[in-house]
Amino acid sequence: MIPGGPVAFKGWPAEALEFYEGLEADNSRSYWMANKGVYEDAVRAPMVALLADLEHEFGAGRIYRPYRDLRFSPDKTPYKTVMGASLEDGGYVQISSHGLAAASGMYHMASDQLDRYRRAVAHDLTGEQLERIIAEAAGRKVVITGRSSLKTAPRGYPKDHPRIGLLRHKGLIAWQEWPAAAWLGTAAAKDRVITFLREARPLRDWLDKHVGESELAEER
Repeated sequence: MIPGGPVAFKGWPAEALEFYEGLEADNSRSYWMANKGVYEDAVRAPMVALLADLEHEFGAGRIYRPYRDLRFSPDKTPYKTVMGASLEDGGYVQISSHGLAAASGMYHMASDQLDRYRRAVAHDLTGEQLERIIAEAAGRKVVITGRSSLKTAPRGYPKDHPRIGLLRHKGLIAWQEWPAAAWLGTAAAKDRVITFLREARPLRDWLDKHVGESELAEER
Protein backbone atom coordinates (compact mmCIF):
# COMPACT_ATOMS: atom_id res chain seq x y z
CA MET A 1 0.00 0.00 0.00
CA ILE A 2 1.14 3.58 -0.68
CA PRO A 3 2.01 5.20 2.66
CA GLY A 4 0.01 8.24 3.69
CA GLY A 5 -3.04 7.14 5.68
CA PRO A 6 -6.62 6.11 4.86
CA VAL A 7 -7.98 9.42 3.51
CA ALA A 8 -10.98 9.13 1.20
CA PHE A 9 -10.44 10.30 -2.36
CA LYS A 10 -12.21 13.59 -3.13
CA GLY A 11 -10.69 14.46 -6.50
CA TRP A 12 -7.87 16.75 -7.57
CA PRO A 13 -8.20 20.47 -6.86
CA ALA A 14 -7.57 23.10 -9.53
CA GLU A 15 -4.16 23.72 -7.94
CA ALA A 16 -2.99 20.32 -9.23
CA LEU A 17 -3.54 21.32 -12.84
CA GLU A 18 -2.09 24.76 -12.21
CA PHE A 19 1.01 23.15 -10.71
CA TYR A 20 1.64 21.20 -13.91
CA GLU A 21 0.86 24.18 -16.12
CA GLY A 22 3.55 26.06 -14.22
CA LEU A 23 5.98 23.14 -14.48
CA GLU A 24 5.47 22.96 -18.24
CA ALA A 25 6.39 26.64 -18.46
CA ASP A 26 9.30 26.47 -16.01
CA ASN A 27 10.72 22.96 -15.63
CA SER A 28 13.40 23.94 -13.15
CA ARG A 29 14.53 23.03 -9.66
CA SER A 30 13.70 26.51 -8.43
CA TYR A 31 10.06 26.16 -9.56
CA TRP A 32 9.87 22.66 -8.11
CA MET A 33 11.23 23.66 -4.71
CA ALA A 34 9.02 26.75 -4.54
CA ASN A 35 5.92 24.66 -5.29
CA LYS A 36 6.78 21.35 -3.65
CA GLY A 37 4.10 21.84 -1.02
CA VAL A 38 1.47 22.21 -3.75
CA TYR A 39 2.74 19.03 -5.38
CA GLU A 40 2.50 17.08 -2.12
CA ASP A 41 -0.93 18.38 -1.08
CA ALA A 42 -2.77 18.94 -4.38
CA VAL A 43 -1.20 16.29 -6.64
CA ARG A 44 0.33 13.44 -4.65
CA ALA A 45 -2.07 13.26 -1.70
CA PRO A 46 -5.16 12.76 -3.91
CA MET A 47 -3.33 10.07 -5.89
CA VAL A 48 -2.42 8.29 -2.65
CA ALA A 49 -6.08 8.41 -1.61
CA LEU A 50 -7.27 7.14 -5.01
CA LEU A 51 -4.86 4.20 -4.99
CA ALA A 52 -5.99 3.27 -1.49
CA ASP A 53 -9.62 3.24 -2.66
CA LEU A 54 -8.75 1.13 -5.73
CA GLU A 55 -6.56 -1.40 -3.92
CA HIS A 56 -9.30 -3.83 -2.89
CA GLU A 57 -10.41 -4.45 -6.48
CA PHE A 58 -7.29 -3.71 -8.55
CA GLY A 59 -4.37 -4.41 -6.25
CA ALA A 60 -1.76 -2.27 -4.58
CA GLY A 61 -0.64 0.93 -6.31
CA ARG A 62 2.75 2.51 -6.84
CA ILE A 63 3.37 6.15 -7.68
CA TYR A 64 6.20 6.77 -10.13
CA ARG A 65 9.03 9.11 -9.26
CA PRO A 66 8.54 12.71 -10.44
CA TYR A 67 12.09 12.90 -11.78
CA ARG A 68 12.92 12.14 -15.40
CA ASP A 69 15.68 9.69 -16.34
CA LEU A 70 18.13 11.93 -18.19
CA ARG A 71 20.86 9.39 -18.87
CA PHE A 72 19.96 8.68 -22.50
CA SER A 73 17.66 11.59 -23.30
CA PRO A 74 18.57 14.72 -25.27
CA ASP A 75 15.84 16.50 -23.30
CA LYS A 76 17.46 17.49 -19.98
CA THR A 77 14.39 18.96 -18.27
CA PRO A 78 14.48 17.33 -14.82
CA TYR A 79 10.82 16.79 -13.94
CA LYS A 80 7.96 14.82 -15.44
CA THR A 81 4.95 16.94 -16.38
CA VAL A 82 2.54 14.13 -15.40
CA MET A 83 2.07 12.01 -12.30
CA GLY A 84 1.67 8.34 -13.16
CA ALA A 85 0.81 5.42 -10.91
CA SER A 86 0.59 1.69 -11.64
CA LEU A 87 -1.77 -0.88 -10.15
CA GLU A 88 -0.90 -4.47 -9.33
CA ASP A 89 -3.39 -5.84 -11.87
CA GLY A 90 -1.77 -3.95 -14.74
CA GLY A 91 -3.79 -0.75 -14.53
CA TYR A 92 -2.34 2.74 -14.77
CA VAL A 93 -3.62 6.20 -13.75
CA GLN A 94 -2.20 9.57 -14.83
CA ILE A 95 -2.91 13.19 -13.90
CA SER A 96 -1.53 16.23 -15.73
CA SER A 97 -2.49 19.75 -16.72
CA HIS A 98 -4.56 18.22 -19.52
CA GLY A 99 -6.74 16.14 -17.21
CA LEU A 100 -7.02 12.49 -16.22
CA ALA A 101 -6.01 9.34 -18.12
CA ALA A 102 -6.06 5.61 -17.40
CA ALA A 103 -4.65 2.52 -19.07
CA SER A 104 -4.60 -1.25 -18.69
CA GLY A 105 -2.66 -3.97 -20.44
CA MET A 106 0.98 -4.68 -21.19
CA TYR A 107 2.87 -1.58 -22.24
CA HIS A 108 6.11 -3.45 -22.86
CA MET A 109 6.47 -7.18 -23.46
CA ALA A 110 9.71 -8.99 -22.79
CA SER A 111 10.90 -11.31 -25.54
CA ASP A 112 9.30 -14.44 -24.03
CA GLN A 113 6.01 -12.59 -23.54
CA LEU A 114 6.15 -11.30 -27.10
CA ASP A 115 6.62 -14.82 -28.43
CA ARG A 116 3.57 -16.07 -26.51
CA TYR A 117 1.54 -13.01 -27.56
CA ARG A 118 2.26 -13.53 -31.25
CA ARG A 119 1.46 -17.23 -31.07
CA ALA A 120 -1.89 -16.43 -29.46
CA VAL A 121 -2.68 -13.70 -32.00
CA ALA A 122 -1.78 -15.99 -34.91
CA HIS A 123 -3.96 -18.83 -33.65
CA ASP A 124 -7.47 -18.54 -35.07
CA LEU A 125 -9.36 -19.23 -31.84
CA THR A 126 -7.41 -16.93 -29.50
CA GLY A 127 -6.64 -14.35 -32.17
CA GLU A 128 -10.28 -13.95 -33.13
CA GLN A 129 -11.16 -13.71 -29.44
CA LEU A 130 -8.78 -10.78 -29.10
CA GLU A 131 -10.31 -9.11 -32.15
CA ARG A 132 -13.76 -9.38 -30.53
CA ILE A 133 -12.44 -7.90 -27.29
CA ILE A 134 -11.01 -4.93 -29.20
CA ALA A 135 -14.25 -4.40 -31.15
CA GLU A 136 -16.41 -4.58 -28.03
CA ALA A 137 -14.12 -2.15 -26.20
CA ALA A 138 -14.37 0.30 -29.10
CA GLY A 139 -18.15 0.14 -28.78
CA ARG A 140 -17.72 1.39 -25.21
CA LYS A 141 -15.38 4.20 -26.35
CA VAL A 142 -12.32 2.40 -24.93
CA VAL A 143 -9.37 2.47 -27.32
CA ILE A 144 -7.05 -0.55 -27.45
CA THR A 145 -3.81 0.38 -29.13
CA GLY A 146 -0.44 -1.17 -29.88
CA ARG A 147 2.98 0.15 -28.89
CA SER A 148 6.38 0.13 -30.62
CA SER A 149 4.90 -1.60 -33.63
CA LEU A 150 7.12 -3.14 -36.29
CA LYS A 151 6.91 -1.73 -39.81
CA THR A 152 6.69 -5.19 -41.30
CA ALA A 153 5.72 -8.71 -40.26
CA PRO A 154 7.67 -10.23 -37.36
CA ARG A 155 10.02 -13.03 -38.31
CA GLY A 156 8.22 -16.30 -38.96
CA TYR A 157 4.83 -14.77 -39.74
CA PRO A 158 3.39 -14.08 -43.20
CA LYS A 159 2.92 -10.47 -44.30
CA ASP A 160 -0.63 -11.26 -45.41
CA HIS A 161 -1.75 -12.75 -42.08
CA PRO A 162 -5.33 -11.58 -41.34
CA ARG A 163 -4.18 -10.13 -37.99
CA ILE A 164 -0.85 -8.74 -39.16
CA GLY A 165 -1.58 -5.39 -37.51
CA LEU A 166 -1.85 -7.03 -34.10
CA LEU A 167 1.18 -9.23 -34.76
CA ARG A 168 3.38 -6.18 -35.31
CA HIS A 169 2.76 -4.77 -31.82
CA LYS A 170 5.33 -5.07 -29.03
CA GLY A 171 2.83 -3.96 -26.42
CA LEU A 172 -0.95 -3.74 -26.19
CA ILE A 173 -2.95 -1.44 -23.93
CA ALA A 174 -6.43 -0.07 -23.42
CA TRP A 175 -6.31 3.71 -23.03
CA GLN A 176 -8.78 6.45 -22.15
CA GLU A 177 -8.36 10.11 -21.28
CA TRP A 178 -10.71 12.76 -20.00
CA PRO A 179 -10.05 16.51 -20.46
CA ALA A 180 -9.97 18.56 -17.29
CA ALA A 181 -13.41 19.68 -16.08
CA ALA A 182 -15.18 20.41 -12.80
CA TRP A 183 -15.78 16.70 -12.08
CA LEU A 184 -12.02 16.17 -11.72
CA GLY A 185 -12.23 17.94 -8.35
CA THR A 186 -14.79 15.43 -7.04
CA ALA A 187 -15.01 11.75 -6.20
CA ALA A 188 -16.55 11.24 -9.66
CA ALA A 189 -12.98 11.04 -10.99
CA LYS A 190 -12.59 7.73 -9.16
CA ASP A 191 -15.81 6.42 -10.70
CA ARG A 192 -14.48 7.10 -14.20
CA VAL A 193 -11.25 5.24 -13.48
CA ILE A 194 -13.10 2.27 -11.98
CA THR A 195 -15.51 2.07 -14.91
CA PHE A 196 -12.63 2.14 -17.38
CA LEU A 197 -10.60 -0.51 -15.55
CA ARG A 198 -13.63 -2.81 -15.43
CA GLU A 199 -14.35 -2.31 -19.13
CA ALA A 200 -10.69 -3.01 -19.94
CA ARG A 201 -10.66 -6.20 -17.88
CA PRO A 202 -11.39 -8.55 -20.84
CA LEU A 203 -8.15 -7.37 -22.46
CA ARG A 204 -6.25 -7.81 -19.23
CA ASP A 205 -7.72 -11.29 -18.73
CA TRP A 206 -6.76 -12.30 -22.29
CA LEU A 207 -3.20 -11.07 -21.77
CA ASP A 208 -2.92 -12.77 -18.38
CA LYS A 209 -4.12 -16.08 -19.83
CA HIS A 210 -2.20 -16.13 -23.10
CA VAL A 211 0.90 -14.01 -22.38
CA GLY A 212 1.48 -13.96 -18.61
CA GLU A 213 4.49 -12.72 -16.70
CA SER A 214 7.98 -12.75 -18.15
CA GLU A 215 10.26 -15.53 -16.98
CA LEU A 216 13.35 -13.60 -18.07
CA ALA A 217 14.58 -11.72 -15.02
CA GLU A 218 16.83 -9.39 -17.02
CA GLU A 219 13.92 -8.15 -19.15
CA ARG A 220 11.34 -7.64 -16.43
